[in-house]
Amino acid sequence: MDRRVVITGLGAVTPCGNSPEELWNSLMAGRHGFELAPWFPDQEPDNLSVVSRVKNFDASEYFDKKELRRNDVIVQYAVYCAMQALKDAGTDLKDIDPYRVGVVIGSGIGGIYTTEEEMANYHNKGNKRVGVFTITKMIGNMAAGEVAIRTGFKGSNFCVTTACASGTQSIGEAFRSIKHGYLDAAIAGGTEHSDIGFCYASFNNMHAVTRSTDVDRASIPFDAERSGFVLGDGCGLLVLEEYEHAKARGAKIYAEICGYGSTCDAYHETSPDPEGKGGAMAMKFAYQEAGMKPEDINYINAHGTSTSMNDRTETMAIKTALGEKAYDANISSTKSMTGHLLGATGAVEAIASVMALNDGVIPPTINLDEPDEGLDLNYTPNKAVKRDVNVAASTNLGFGGHDACLVFKKY
Repeated sequence: MDRRVVITGLGAVTPCGNSPEELWNSLMAGRHGFELAPWFPDQEPDNLSVVSRVKNFDASEYFDKKELRRNDVIVQYAVYCAMQALKDAGTDLKDIDPYRVGVVIGSGIGGIYTTEEEMANYHNKGNKRVGVFTITKMIGNMAAGEVAIRTGFKGSNFCVTTACASGTQSIGEAFRSIKHGYLDAAIAGGTEHSDIGFCYASFNNMHAVTRSTDVDRASIPFDAERSGFVLGDGCGLLVLEEYEHAKARGAKIYAEICGYGSTCDAYHETSPDPEGKGGAMAMKFAYQEAGMKPEDINYINAHGTSTSMNDRTETMAIKTALGEKAYDANISSTKSMTGHLLGATGAVEAIASVMALNDGVIPPTINLDEPDEGLDLNYTPNKAVKRDVNVAASTNLGFGGHDACLVFKKY
């Protein structure tokens, strides 16, 4: 028998704040986390790019100096968020068999910061100068592994790597594991730290990142002047519990997860299927599993990367999935404020979706001045909007053609 799954704890480290409350307050105020900074060591002083960086992050509460050197930033983010989420949930989940508590944390590129740093050591200083912990700092699964070490959770533990869909699929896979009885609780989400020149150069050379140097016109999803995404980093984790367990302990319940859709375009390495069929089917699978109809969806937190292809394709996907009811839903891209957090983006946007359900407010798509031709849905431009939100969906698309969607219901 399928079981209900609820969200009882949230943890966030983002360019818009290092807690779910700080993040949500920034989104409600329409406040972005962008800044101008040089990406490349050989750049001229005035050759700057818009970036979206985590600020004032301090992992020393959970890591001593030795441990900081042994763990990549993606792991530091994940441990910080996991502890924050458990504290928010008001439990350490020790009343559950540890083999029934899982950890699923995705990452699009893993420890890329460590990879660049240690490759430079190898080429410039020789093989003996490569750090002894290089491998464990590089591999993407170490975020989930270290969270398990810190918490003692011994259930299913793995890393989803599906580019920008990683965080969403991590939550979806944890949801299914609890729903079908393999786990009773889980910590799930995504983490990423791509704030290095090598990573930026790769996205820049494929013309994926913004060409703007105006921080207020850099990430402008659905706008006719959009030119690419703002590269960012961060982490978002959620505590998921089987409903009866959460209810029995008197847990604060943010929302219920009731649907998950996962598909693949099978079309191209970086470009989405221009007709948006894969994204549409992921949405349909998600709301069908939730027992919903298109008219039930009040809010969609869109992938909305501010790239020409994504925004157009995703709009088509929403129209295909919801039909004429697509115009009734509020849609927004919180990437207009956070930037694109790659493997963490879906988890952070899941948090935003859950907060929208709780507060009855739709976060805006800021700096959306002139929607592009054919992009005619209700993208909630510039200001947050009050609305009684009963059902919210969060969608993400990743390189490789990965499409994922989560559906949340108000508790």
